[in-house]
Amino acid sequence: MENEELQTWVEKVSLTFFGLPFRHRAVFNPRLKTTGGRYFTKSHHIEISPHQLAVHGPEETVSIIKHELCHYHLHLQRKGYRHRDPEFKALLAEVDGSRHCRALPGVARTLPVRYLLVCRDCGMTYPRKRRVDPRKYACGRCQGQLKLLQAGVAMEAVNPERARS
Repeated sequence: MENEELQTWVEKVSLTFFGLPFRHRAVFNPRLKTTGGRYFTKSHHIEISPHQLAVHGPEETVSIIKHELCHYHLHLQRKGYRHRDPEFKALLAEVDGSRHCRALPGVARTLPVRYLLVCRDCGMTYPRKRRVDPRKYACGRCQGQLKLLQAGVAMEAVNPERARS
């Protein structure tokens, strides 16, 4: 699929599900691997990952387009267009858009873990990318004291059932 076809597709989805025209540019960006699409607030353009279309098909891509169009239309209407805004959440649910895109095979979305905090009482682990002073925080499960166990730990080494980020 070419950018011109994507442009037509986005315009059609906008009119069908939102009842409003899409008057800016929609293009494929092959560098997008961990995200399905992007909306730019300054230019109002939308970028879509062609990998999502190739791997997961048109249904997933339509869901990503709806998500980006929610940002687009709410921003132009001067309403809450960010993920945390209630207007965004309501519109996304109304048009049945996806909150998150599906992961591409072979592309890791994990952040590097440099610090690992462990509760002295219950053993709950807290992997962290940034350094945290354990004296300022308590365990969220048992309110126990935290200690810095080790630095430079890989995310796979953390027990996934007990880890919280």
